[in-house]
Amino acid sequence: MHAQTRSGAVAAEIARFDALADQWWDPNGPMKPLHRMNPVRIGWIDTRLRARFGAGGVRILDVGCGAGLVAETLAGRGHDVLGVDAAAEALQAGRAHAEGKGLALAYREGVAEDLLAEPERFAAITALEVIEHVADPAAFVATLAALLQPGGLLFLSTLNRTPRAYVTAKLGAEYLLRWLPVGTHDWKKFVTPAEMGGYARAAGLRMADVAGMTPDLGRGGWKTGRDLAVNYIAMAEK
Repeated sequence: MHAQTRSGAVAAEIARFDALADQWWDPNGPMKPLHRMNPVRIGWIDTRLRARFGAGGVRILDVGCGAGLVAETLAGRGHDVLGVDAAAEALQAGRAHAEGKGLALAYREGVAEDLLAEPERFAAITALEVIEHVADPAAFVATLAALLQPGGLLFLSTLNRTPRAYVTAKLGAEYLLRWLPVGTHDWKKFVTPAEMGGYARAAGLRMADVAGMTPDLGRGGWKTGRDLAVNYIAMAEK
């Protein structure tokens, strides 16, 4: 849910998420949907990381990290995580929340392109609920691909541009249920799985896995499955 990359950074989006910094870690605040979704996202990612790289932690770049909901959780699972975001106040909230926990976790203010001139390349990159907020999604994916090491994995999650997603994720979540601040999403910028696959191929990646994410009405929280109509998560490999 963040605006990133110099090719895609949107000042209004950055300001919107900075304004939420103090409430980011409130599980019942404006980030409540992400708190509910986070266990299934992290579990899906961590399973695939360990299948590829083994039981030990790997070096991960979390782009559009905000206040660190994904970054801190991955670090808590033993990974070495660098979170990058253009929203300075959100980053400060992330640093404060992680303080004293002894995690292999660092935050950096900026955008993904800032790292291109540096030598480090990452075993894995996560950009969750980010691509629907950038101005140029193809350039965004190309930047992330360039920051991956050979054999690395890129994880992206977003909203599908379907009528059902418009009704549930835009009208329902923002206007009816007030789960998200009004204006959080622009339905026209939602990304279909076919478009995501095209961005990955153009960047030299292979789309290796995709799953839908839906609320688990029986047990609470969320679950993965074949329903890609609203939320989905994808893995591409270099």
